[in-house]
Amino acid sequence: MRASSAIRRSPRRRVHSRCSIVLAAAWLLFSPLAAAEKCEPPRIGLALGSGGAGGLAHIAMLAVFEELEMEPAAVSGTSIGAIVGALYAAGLESSEIQDLFREFGDSALNPFSGLLEDGDSPGWSDLVDFDLANASFIDSDGFIDFIASRFDARSFADLDTPLAVVATDYWSGEAHVFREGDLLQAIKASMAVPGMFPPVPFEDKLLIDGGASNPLPLDLLQGFDVVVAIDVTGSRRAERDGKPDITDLLFSAFEIMQQSILREKAEHARPDIYIKPELAGIRLLHFDRVDRIVAEAGDAAKALRDELAALPVCR
Repeated sequence: MRASSAIRRSPRRRVHSRCSIVLAAAWLLFSPLAAAEKCEPPRIGLALGSGGAGGLAHIAMLAVFEELEMEPAAVSGTSIGAIVGALYAAGLESSEIQDLFREFGDSALNPFSGLLEDGDSPGWSDLVDFDLANASFIDSDGFIDFIASRFDARSFADLDTPLAVVATDYWSGEAHVFREGDLLQAIKASMAVPGMFPPVPFEDKLLIDGGASNPLPLDLLQGFDVVVAIDVTGSRRAERDGKPDITDLLFSAFEIMQQSILREKAEHARPDIYIKPELAGIRLLHFDRVDRIVAEAGDAAKALRDELAALPVCR
């Protein structure tokens, strides 16, 4: 009887063959080349809080991301956080944002005395106007025009990084979140501190500063691998032996309210990384001190750097 021409493998050889296939697949799956192709960095959501001039500390935090060559996948911001966040999302680097506020702040020693100053350099008198007819001391259009001249984006669709901007509906007291549409209108609404800047009509709403409802909008970043929250609210009120002026009273009362909101919010939503810069002697209208604020935020920036550097390379 002729032997069959078909080749029959022994059971041991079949097992050996299967093992070879498994090992080869494992090598391909876990080899450095495959790991490099599959590795994706964690998606970071960055929340920039409200806090007046103290929010210029956000610039130091953005510099850390640049230093580590990391980019937030999305940014949310309220008030000064919305302003800095919009500038960053529009493509400005941290140094350019600092230059912008340095230029603005050099002639903004005091929002009221500056209104009356004359000089060759642009001052608050060129940027803001008394606007008591619209329930505010200052018309914000001048400031909006000033920052708008520094970048091209006019709508959220023009931004390099997705951005969420928080304002508050005066009528309902609820937060209103801008994610699309007119970028400058959103910024103007988000920074409309009651009594200081006029409210912004929008659809059937009357919008005021987002800090009245959501001073640190980390809850808008759900779904990201890592949420980083920068809290720039603080106890920057006048010393007990000093006499607060009208701006101290107005802003400090607003800030007390924001801190109360944050304490309650902390019971329900916590970020993965929480950073709170300590800024000694910085008041809410010290926009002329951007370099000092960025420098004083150095310890907080180092803490952020350590936290970001410790994140896993791949998600």
